[in-house]
Amino acid sequence: MIKLIVADDHPLYRAALSQTLAQAFDGQETLLFEAQSVAEVHHLLESEEDIDLIILDLHMPGAQGFSGLINLRGCYPEIPVVMVSGNDSVDVQSKAASFGAAGFISKSCETPQLLEAMQALLAGEHWFGELPEDRESDEKEELAQKVASLTPHQFRVFVMIAQGLLNKQIAYHLGISEPTVKSHVTAIFKKLGVRKRTEVIIVANSLSESVEDLNQQILES
Repeated sequence: MIKLIVADDHPLYRAALSQTLAQAFDGQETLLFEAQSVAEVHHLLESEEDIDLIILDLHMPGAQGFSGLINLRGCYPEIPVVMVSGNDSVDVQSKAASFGAAGFISKSCETPQLLEAMQALLAGEHWFGELPEDRESDEKEELAQKVASLTPHQFRVFVMIAQGLLNKQIAYHLGISEPTVKSHVTAIFKKLGVRKRTEVIIVANSLSESVEDLNQQILES
């Protein structure tokens, strides 16, 4: 049986992609799970065993830029993750590869190419376009390793700190106590090697795909 997670916050695209994949693997037992946030992906991974592949949209609720990919790779290194995005620039694909993605699929690709990519990825291969030799700096890779070390609960708090939320607001959104939030914040600071919330925001922003993306996130936070 093939078990896939399709993670995208746009219902129509998520449903269309799931339907295409179901038809592609017709005749082979396939189980497709859908998620509309990074938190839902974590919930599925905690409850389901033997997931073969995660198809993850770059822009997902509960993550900033590539932080969702990085944390999933850190928590579940044995499960390959393929990134999906409408921005298929070489820079974005290069960052996805550097941060541990098994492949990259453009949202504008045709069905035959999508199916070819799925077959390759499920066979353990990588699927990218032309990538430059020099990908990410050592400093960026070190930051990625630190974010990857966060537990799923710590990662949710990390994202909310990066969005400018206070401990009281985080506790309300996650349905936990403020002391629990403070405990997570302390652990996050220690793992990231920072002392202030503003430094957490800097770390999160450094993992975004572009300067324009950073500016948009600052406006929305």
